[in-house]
Amino acid sequence: MRLWRIDTTAQTMVLGSDGGMACCHYWGAPLPGDTDLDALVAAAAGGITGGMLDALPPLSLVPEARCSFPGQPGLVAFQNGLPLEPDLPLDIADQGDALTLRHVAPGLRLDITIRAMDHGLIGLRARLSSDAAVTLHHLALALPVPAHLSDLTELAGRWTREFQPVTTALDHGARLRDARTGRSGHEHPPHLWLTAPGTTNTGGEAVALHYGWSGGHRMLVEALPDGRRQIQLGHCSGSERAPGTVFETAEIWLARGDGGLNSVAVPFQRTIRDALPPARRPRPVHYNGWEAIYFRHDATELAQIAERAAALGAERFVLDDGWFGRRDDDSSSLGDWTIDPRKHPQGFKPLIDKLRALNMRFGLWFEPEMINEDSDLYRAHPDWVLGPADQIRGRSQLHLNMARDDVRDHLFDRIGGILGAWDIDYVKWDHNRLTPFPDAAQTRGVYALFDRLRAAHPQVEFESCASGGGRIDAGILTRCGRVWLSDSNDAIERLRIQHHAAMLLPACVTGSHVGPRECHTSGRVLPMALRAWTAAQRHMGFEMDPRELTTAEARTLTRVTTWWKANRDWMMAGDIWRLDRPAGSLAEMQLAADGSRMVVFAAQIDAPVALQPPLLRLTGLDPQARYRLTMLEHPVGHHSSSIALSRGAVTLNGAALMAQGVALPPAFPQTIAVIEGTRL
Repeated sequence: MRLWRIDTTAQTMVLGSDGGMACCHYWGAPLPGDTDLDALVAAAAGGITGGMLDALPPLSLVPEARCSFPGQPGLVAFQNGLPLEPDLPLDIADQGDALTLRHVAPGLRLDITIRAMDHGLIGLRARLSSDAAVTLHHLALALPVPAHLSDLTELAGRWTREFQPVTTALDHGARLRDARTGRSGHEHPPHLWLTAPGTTNTGGEAVALHYGWSGGHRMLVEALPDGRRQIQLGHCSGSERAPGTVFETAEIWLARGDGGLNSVAVPFQRTIRDALPPARRPRPVHYNGWEAIYFRHDATELAQIAERAAALGAERFVLDDGWFGRRDDDSSSLGDWTIDPRKHPQGFKPLIDKLRALNMRFGLWFEPEMINEDSDLYRAHPDWVLGPADQIRGRSQLHLNMARDDVRDHLFDRIGGILGAWDIDYVKWDHNRLTPFPDAAQTRGVYALFDRLRAAHPQVEFESCASGGGRIDAGILTRCGRVWLSDSNDAIERLRIQHHAAMLLPACVTGSHVGPRECHTSGRVLPMALRAWTAAQRHMGFEMDPRELTTAEARTLTRVTTWWKANRDWMMAGDIWRLDRPAGSLAEMQLAADGSRMVVFAAQIDAPVALQPPLLRLTGLDPQARYRLTMLEHPVGHHSSSIALSRGAVTLNGAALMAQGVALPPAFPQTIAVIEGTRL
């Protein structure tokens, strides 16, 4: 048997082939360089007993139905109406910067590439090519799941409640999720992790997997009858709608660690941060006017709002939906990317001049992939719509066929014309309607348009929004430097969403805004301190009518914004470490890249069970170093006596702060404590 290994700082993968399709024989903790790989593989080989075939069908990197594999195959395809079940023996193995395994059959070739990545990750992808046209149902790469990693956690959600973890035990049968909405999705974004029982944020073994594709994925975790387990990731089934000769998966990213969920989350944060396109430094405080004015665009009102936002600390003004065509509600004008002369008779000049005087930059909203029937574009090109004429509408809109060259050329000309004519340095790119059917060609078309616009307008930064967090993945994040995590500006919901999203996303890419006093998506009224400090945990912004603020609210928001500006450089380049807290509370620590400083946000969401909150234990610190902690924001609560942090600075070594921690004051629900720390 031929064997190869891939090593990173955090994991080792051993692959092998006896002449057939390559298999992953080991995926786990780093192995010494002198490990006998033949002995390793032999030691793990199972036996044959009653009720089994005379040989164990291989769990290969692309499991083969032709080998009597008892689980879901990795390739389902058809040629001339017949199932395509080729014998794909190994032809070439080349291990340079990456391991490339080439498998060939008459008229077919399957290339699998596995590489060691920075920050301890491993990346895998596959490419199938054929001499004759093939109809592909799905192509997925498979890996064995160690038996002791028995808990599967997926991310689920919906509009305004994204990134909610759901944990199930892997025992019998298959867990299949097929994202068929045309985007990575609110419902099940392509990120998951497997853990040993009892794993927490700070302790236990975990692996995490991410599929870097924006058009919908297929995830399968299956417990086979013979006791083995597999996990598969690939494009959504049936999304390659046209026969073709070349098909590629996106890259799968794998992380592994022994230090709890943080040991797989932090490497993903760093990898995403490295992959982002260039962005303006320092990261500007956002103002988005959507929840202040909606479709109501009035020059005088916009100037008043800009003045007030600037006084609060905003540095970029984003004009949202309603500036184009005859867009007075969501029923018309999508596709007509021309400035509405009724609302902006001089174009954007008065607003841009005002913003320049306030030292603010200008950003603009688009929804390029969509069209309304009440639009000049639809009347001219009804054939550009994706899907049947009688399909269900979404937000009164249809989806453009982004696979068409003429559609992308038109959008490039219209959007590029706006970006070239005005001093715009930011685009909020929205996506508010699901595709009528899964279609990978749509995603490739979106990527092509993004890449073309970015090349033509390198000064423009792009944000990915899809009804909030409906399209967040590594594929879109190589093109967008910021994501809109949720359309909910409810600070309670935001705390949960962004806390769980930190399993993948760094702070610098995650937009978080201070919303209106009465939240427009929940009706909840929350104190300004909680709203402001929640936004300050990520890329901070405002999204409300700033004229509604009381003097006290404005004072609090200005104080927090000033703090964020003073600390944003190291925060946006640092790591988010989730802390272990009781149910009804959340806490995380953000640590500078060099470990020199930190900030801890500890939110009490619900009424606590215990009268005294448990000690706050930190993580990720140097055990030998000494740290000075000070309380920056005291939570509201019954305080008949004071704790050490309330009386002044606390200085302890890292070992004590991680093993014991420090006391927090008893706090009311919907309050937050903020603690700064400096390494001495």
